[in-house]
Amino acid sequence: MRLPIFRALLAQALMLVLLAALVWLLARAGMRLPLWLLALLQGSGAALLGWRLGLSRWWLPINLLFVPALLLAEGLALPRWIAPLGFVLLLLLNWNSGTQRVPLYLSGRPARRGLQALLAERPGDFRFVDLGCGLGSALCPLARAFPQARFLGVETAPLSFLIAWLRSLPLRNCEVRYRSLWSQPLAGYDIVYCFLSPEPMPALWDKARAELPAGSWLISNSFDIPGVPANLVVPLDDWRASRLLLWEMPATDLAASGPAG
Repeated sequence: MRLPIFRALLAQALMLVLLAALVWLLARAGMRLPLWLLALLQGSGAALLGWRLGLSRWWLPINLLFVPALLLAEGLALPRWIAPLGFVLLLLLNWNSGTQRVPLYLSGRPARRGLQALLAERPGDFRFVDLGCGLGSALCPLARAFPQARFLGVETAPLSFLIAWLRSLPLRNCEVRYRSLWSQPLAGYDIVYCFLSPEPMPALWDKARAELPAGSWLISNSFDIPGVPANLVVPLDDWRASRLLLWEMPATDLAASGPAG
């Protein structure tokens, strides 16, 4: 069961069965739990089961709040289309989590500050590509900070792409394309940035070694490449204890070793 959304639904279903059994046992003993407590138990149990089924941490609040949010919407007499609309929007923002196991991660202010400090070391006319640019949260601010450079973001989650594309329209040096990161050529770029997940990092390293010119940088937010130590690690002062990992492409690619230090 590779698709995370199916594991999330399985976690909700399993917890619903367990909760139904608990309610039946308590009813036989003449006891009854309030609805808010049942919703809390359902959400907490589904979040725990989802984690045990291998879901990423960002699924925890979704599983935790799914049933309580439905009850809240029911109590507020909100339109019935609110819940399915929320689900569709979440799906459109995280489309890649199902196909490539890459959820929507947002590059916060500490990551942007760290990236800006690194990019300031390059000549001003560098070319930068953001693989999986999400909402453009790193791409667009960096494009404004370096007007002489060229910036490209690629994204395949439909709603994320639309938001990033709209944000890039006022920027003359920035472009966003609806394209898979695996279809984006890297040759000619000086900096490749990504904030993906552990799953695609080994294949991305192979792609970078094959396509990036010597002296260019691959920068990953938080996720490393197994067996390949980074040339530079920049800790970020955020709640996730994130870091930027930078690999510099060597003049000669040696498949059996990491990048030259």
